[in-house]
Amino acid sequence: MFLEALGSALLGLALAWAAVHRLPDRLPARGTVLVTGALGAVFGALVTHGALGPGHFLATLVGAVAVAAVLLSLLVRPAARGLRRSSPAAY
Repeated sequence: MFLEALGSALLGLALAWAAVHRLPDRLPARGTVLVTGALGAVFGALVTHGALGPGHFLATLVGAVAVAAVLLSLLVRPAARGLRRSSPAAY
């Protein structure tokens, strides 16, 4: 279980690092994104390991990356240049 947690944390950090470099203007502070990616992956590994049981190392890592990606997607803000008001009364 320790290797699963360590591996998932490293994968979560790698995913968060890629997100920070790919979308720097649409994400909050770098530290927030990195911590969210790592903790989300560890939580995903814990949930996946609990659901599948021991002996499913790769499936646990896939579950960890999936949960980390979902949590990181919740941090993404819309692009400022594409925002439009839906009602003309707002002007």
